[in-house]
Amino acid sequence: MPVNDGRPDDVVRAYLDATGQPWEESTPGSFSVELPGERKLKTACSLAVRDYGLVVNAFVARRPEENHDGVHRWLLERNARLPGIAFATDHAGDIYLVARLPLHAVTGDELDRILGAILDTADSSFNTILDMGFAESIRQEWRWRLARGESTRNLAAFEHLRPGQAEP
Repeated sequence: MPVNDGRPDDVVRAYLDATGQPWEESTPGSFSVELPGERKLKTACSLAVRDYGLVVNAFVARRPEENHDGVHRWLLERNARLPGIAFATDHAGDIYLVARLPLHAVTGDELDRILGAILDTADSSFNTILDMGFAESIRQEWRWRLARGESTRNLAAFEHLRPGQAEP
């Protein structure tokens, strides 16, 4: 088991410095960082050192516009397979990933594991959440872009929702 040689907020600072990603500390012990992804280009994370432990929250997606039950069921089913993190929703219905670590477990290796799991899960889940919870908006976006000759490059993952593909 790795030994934690420093205060948890110092460990978080050192870890974030080592990542090379820009980060901020808005108040002592409250950090924010954006993790770069592929499908979800940026995952905004907050890390807060509290009296009892470290709390990590990462924004994944806005409240689904449709198919709420299907999206929530899918999130709950995913939770059973996630390594020390879980999907959650806030009061507005927005989707987050959350993790909690006891203070003695705040090490660089553990931060790397948790943030890696958050990044991988947010990135690999993003298109599925959009597909399940925002299909009609994506179809509308396809129609709008096609009618105006706009680029559809960032809609490629949703080719099955393109007018004429999924609609009669």
